[in-house]
Amino acid sequence: MTRPAVLFVCVHNAGRSQMAAGWLRHLAGDRIEVYSGGSEPAEQVNPAAVSAMAELGIDLTAECPRLWTDDAVRAADVVVTMGCGDVCPVYPGKRYEDWALDDPAGQDLDMVRGVRDQIRERVVTLIESLDDGQER
Repeated sequence: MTRPAVLFVCVHNAGRSQMAAGWLRHLAGDRIEVYSGGSEPAEQVNPAAVSAMAELGIDLTAECPRLWTDDAVRAADVVVTMGCGDVCPVYPGKRYEDWALDDPAGQDLDMVRGVRDQIRERVVTLIESLDDGQER
């Protein structure tokens, strides 16, 4: 059985999508393939997002924002969008989830911690749905 794949997409691929990818890798290990990307990638991952995740032992320091690719969308069983609106990739036959989360860009660490914790809850639910064999 092929392991399921998830693509997290937000505009800058610097905060929400990076934290979501970090959580999924941390919580699911190698059971789920993880991709992330943005429509307009930033220069670096949001330092507050890096700090917030580091507090819980998840290291995002080696991550860098990247442009989402057609290959990543095609490979994904689930595409999770986070505030990218009409520029998010839409392909027929894919499962889409839109996670309405505040953008941590330019926010203080306390605010980013709240977003981080919301993302964790959603990632746990996503993992449960994938582990239940609902994908592939």
